[in-house]
Amino acid sequence: MSEKYCIITGASGGIGSQIAKKFYDQNYYIILLDINKEKLENVMKAMDFKLDRAAYYPLDITDENDVKNILRHIYQQYQRIDVLINAAGICGEYAKAIDTSISNFKKIYDVNVFGTFLMMQNVLPIMIDQRAGVIVNFGSVSGLRGYTYEIAYGSSKWAVIGMTKNIANEYGSCGIRANSVSPGWVDTDMMKKTLINYKQLGLSETVNIGPINRPADPIEIAEAVYFLSSGAASYINGANLVVDGGKLCD
Repeated sequence: MSEKYCIITGASGGIGSQIAKKFYDQNYYIILLDINKEKLENVMKAMDFKLDRAAYYPLDITDENDVKNILRHIYQQYQRIDVLINAAGICGEYAKAIDTSISNFKKIYDVNVFGTFLMMQNVLPIMIDQRAGVIVNFGSVSGLRGYTYEIAYGSSKWAVIGMTKNIANEYGSCGIRANSVSPGWVDTDMMKKTLINYKQLGLSETVNIGPINRPADPIEIAEAVYFLSSGAASYINGANLVVDGGKLCD
């Protein structure tokens, strides 16, 4: 098989776009998905992705019918899906548990948990038929530590890590591997939004970014994702790879 196909959700984001570039540079055919069509078009242009090996579709991963329809179209077009990267995610609004609105909680879970689930649920039958496939989801160090003010975001990422292990256990015998990546601070718009939110809560804008003393470059996260998707990680299944510069060691 000469062509391999990779789907990336959240592909217009700082991390998602770098993941797309990494797979494109490794000669994958990439399919970029994100809720914002204009941002997808900007990524296609900025990364100089050519339409002979890249496609993009606007998608709301919280909408079950939208997910089903887009994935049905993708499969009809390309006849296989080798890698699914669920990079779409939101941090929502940070607050103490007693101040966290249920609407904010639900919105975060709709994207981070249920959106990730819907993508896996609808890609898995294709991978099962192929007897091969790789899924990489996104956890977070927040899902491992239980940080203050992050009950909604952190618990959603804990849920994603758990779902990943479920999938790894259920479908490993079908030739499918599922793993997750848990970043710490990454130099993205989400990090900037988080620091603004922290300031509004009266917290220090100086945060613990770990002993390497800098946030990750999105490219560094993309490298970890590609590794888990590659043959070099052929026996890694159900793992959660922490890519935080040692932050959890502090």
